[in-house]
Amino acid sequence: MTRHFIPPEPKNEPILSYAPHSQERKNLKEAIEQILKSDPVKIPVVIGEEEIQTDERTTNVCPHDHRHVLASISVANEELVMDAIENALEAKKKWLGSSFEERALVFLKAAELLSKKYRYRINAASILCLSKSVFQAEIDSACELIDFLKFNVSYAAQLYKMQPYSPEGQINRLIYRPLEGFVFAASPFNFVAIAGNLATSPAIMGNVVIFKPASSAVFPAYVFHEILREAGLPPGVINFVPGRGSTVGEVVLKHPQLGGIHFTGSTSTFRHMWKKVGENIANYVSYPRLVGETGGKDFIFIHSSADVEVAVTATVRGAFELQGQKCSAVSRVYCPSDLWPKYKRRLLETLKTVKMGSPVDFENLVNAVIDEAAFDKIVSYINYAKKSSELEIIFGGNANKDKGYFVEPTVVVTRNPKSKLMEEEIFGPVVTIFVYDPNKYEETLSLCDQTSQYGLTGAILAQDREAIIKAREILYYAAGNFFVNDKPTGAVVGQQPFGGSRMSGTNDKSGSLLNLIRWVAPQTVKETFSPPADYRYPFMAES
Repeated sequence: MTRHFIPPEPKNEPILSYAPHSQERKNLKEAIEQILKSDPVKIPVVIGEEEIQTDERTTNVCPHDHRHVLASISVANEELVMDAIENALEAKKKWLGSSFEERALVFLKAAELLSKKYRYRINAASILCLSKSVFQAEIDSACELIDFLKFNVSYAAQLYKMQPYSPEGQINRLIYRPLEGFVFAASPFNFVAIAGNLATSPAIMGNVVIFKPASSAVFPAYVFHEILREAGLPPGVINFVPGRGSTVGEVVLKHPQLGGIHFTGSTSTFRHMWKKVGENIANYVSYPRLVGETGGKDFIFIHSSADVEVAVTATVRGAFELQGQKCSAVSRVYCPSDLWPKYKRRLLETLKTVKMGSPVDFENLVNAVIDEAAFDKIVSYINYAKKSSELEIIFGGNANKDKGYFVEPTVVVTRNPKSKLMEEEIFGPVVTIFVYDPNKYEETLSLCDQTSQYGLTGAILAQDREAIIKAREILYYAAGNFFVNDKPTGAVVGQQPFGGSRMSGTNDKSGSLLNLIRWVAPQTVKETFSPPADYRYPFMAES
C-alpha cells in the first residue's frame, strides 16, 4: 500500500553562482543564445496525449525587448477547456488507483531532470520570457521548483504515516483520498516555481489538474510541462490549457466536478473566483477547496537600534530584485528620524551603483517589468507621486517602454503614512518611506499594522531584543511570513513555509505539509475484529 514507500530525505537544491569563467555560466549563455536564435516555439494546448495547435494565438515576448517573439501560443476556447476536464476525469480513474510510490517517482524524476538536463533551458526561458536576472531565475526556475517537488513528496509520505490510535480488537485507519473531481491550477507570471507547485502538489496527492499558466509566462511553464511528461507523468493527469482567464474560468468554475482551486495572483481575481464558486455552490458534487495566495503591501520596519547597512541592503534587494514584481516585495518602509539622514544617504549612494537593463547582461540587477499593462500601472503611481504635495521622489521616477518595459528603481518619501502609495499594491520597483518619531515606536507599529488590507510578509530590523519582541506582538497578524533582520522576500521551501492571510490569501503555506493536506479528502475506516452480536448492554440486566 502507499504508506510503505519512504522517499529520500530532501535537501534544498544548491544555488549555482554563475561566476565569471564558471561552467554553469557558459552553459546558461549557450542556452540563452539557442533560444534567441531559434524560431518562436509553437506551444499547443495539451489534453491527454494530444497536442492541439489552435487558430487563435497569442505570443510571449522578451519584456526587455518586446519586439522579440519567443513563443506563439495556442489559445484554448470553451470547447477545449471542457475536453480537458473530461479527459482529466477519465485519466483520474487510473491515477486514483496508482500507488504513492508510482506517483512520487514521476515527480522525483522531474526534479532530477530539472537539476541536470533542463536546468539551463528553463533558466534561460525564465530570463528571456520574464526578464529575470540570472540569480532570480536560478533560485526560482531551478532551485525552488526542484525543492517543491522533492519536499512535497516527502511531506506526502509524512501525511500518509499520520494514523489514528487503534485499541485492542479493532484497527482504525485514515485513507487520504484525493479530492472528488479535478483541481484548477491558475498560476501567476512571476515565478515558474509557483506555477509548477500549483499544478504538481495536488497531483502528488492523486488529483488530476487543469493547469492554466499566466498568459505572459506560458513559455517557461510549457518547458516544465514537457519535463513532467518526460518524467513519466501519465497523459491527462495535468492538462496544459493556456487561454484567456475569462474563457477558462467560465467553464471551470461552473463545472459540477470542480474539486479545488490552487491559485496565485491578484486579490481581485481570487475574490471573483470565490464569488463565482459561491454562486455555483449548489451545483457542485462537493464543496471546492479554495487555496489562494494573492497580494501584498509588504513592509520593512526599522528600529533606532538597527544596523543601517543591513537596512539599506534589505531595502534594495527586497524592493528592486525582480523589479518589485513579487507578492513579498518591499513596498513600504518605516524609518526612525534619528537614523533617517544616514539611511537616506547610504540608500541613495547604493542605488547609484545599481544597473538596469537586459537580463542577458549579467551585470544588471534590475530588468524590465513583465508587460505594457504592468508598465502603465506602475507609471501611474509614479505620476501620482510627482503631482502630490505630500509625496517626494528622492530617487528614480523615470520610465521608458520604447524597446523594453523599463521602470527605474523609484524611492518616494511620504508625509502621510496612509497615502495611496503606502496602502495599495503597486507590484513594481517603487518603495515608499515614512519617517517616524522614534519616541512613537509602538504607535507607529500599530499604524503599520492598520495601514494595509494585506498580511503577507514583513520585517523588523533591530538589535534591541525588546524592540523585536514588541514588533512581533503588535504586528502579530500583519504578516504570514515575518523576518527579523532580513529582507521579507526569498522564503525557502522546507525552511519558511510561505503564505499570508487577511487579503493576501488563505495562508495554506506552500512548501509544507499544510498545503498538501488541502488536496485530500480523508476517510476514516474502523474495522472491528470481534463485533457485538447482541444489542443489550450490561446496564440493562435485571437487578
